[in-house]
Amino acid sequence: MIDVADAYLVEYVANVSEGQRLDVVRRIADAACGPGVSVLDVHSDPDHNRSVITVVGSVDAIEASALRLATEAITQIDLRQHRGTHPRIGALDVLPFVPLGATPMATCVALAHDAGRQIAATMNVPVYFYGEAALREERRLLVNIRRGEYEGLAAAISSDPSRWPDAGPRSIGPAGAVAVGSRPPLIAMNVHLCTEDLAMARAIARTIRASSGGLPGVQALGLPTSRPGIVQISMNLTNFAVSPPHVVVDAIRGEAARRGIALAETELVGLIPAAAALAAAASSLGLLALDAGQVLEWAAREAMDR
Repeated sequence: MIDVADAYLVEYVANVSEGQRLDVVRRIADAACGPGVSVLDVHSDPDHNRSVITVVGSVDAIEASALRLATEAITQIDLRQHRGTHPRIGALDVLPFVPLGATPMATCVALAHDAGRQIAATMNVPVYFYGEAALREERRLLVNIRRGEYEGLAAAISSDPSRWPDAGPRSIGPAGAVAVGSRPPLIAMNVHLCTEDLAMARAIARTIRASSGGLPGVQALGLPTSRPGIVQISMNLTNFAVSPPHVVVDAIRGEAARRGIALAETELVGLIPAAAALAAAASSLGLLALDAGQVLEWAAREAMDR
């Protein structure tokens, strides 16, 4: 078993604007495969019309994998035909590089810049750098790049200097644009509410998200779903050490209860770090703490490795 704490590994979490044609999603995920990398998870949401593909690998192999995936996604997806509830600007909407183990953030910044410039040059699509890889302070936040979505960007990219890309053409085609960045690990999750009232979901999202004075490190949107009587709060938890998922869900449960609304279920999008999962389990069980050594399978695997 690899000791992730000591390994030099990089994760990327490709968000592609296709969640309905699963054969297309599979081809995109398959393109990421190769020596030195593994596809850990593929999560597709037909309402969002979006898939999140989690890939991990060595520093030396991860960029080539990301470029293969980018080529396939940009070739397969036409944003002019795309309809979904999740905001998006491109076929390959977001491509963040995430340091794992001993890998420094600077390595992921360099990977983002090199991969983004190669995507712009070889695929002729606009690229914006965000997060730790941002070249302009206002582009650190993804929401600023995604303002107006694909349609708004198409109308403004050639004439508005504030919308000019960091690499690639000042024009937009069927594949849209790509936001390439680097960031620490985050948790993406959805909470479903037992109501048809989208305004309620949006009000609760506004109450809990950091930008509206809510919980630190919480990004949240209220979105519709295709399920009768269900709306959704879609979230990124960018600082789950400060605002862990069980605390965020409890806050949503409280806000929903005040409005007479019950929670249906929560949904992980992609993977969750072990520390956050253990903290959530400890909280629900009333434990002061829970560590990996207290989990049977992990303890047994560690003993066998020794």
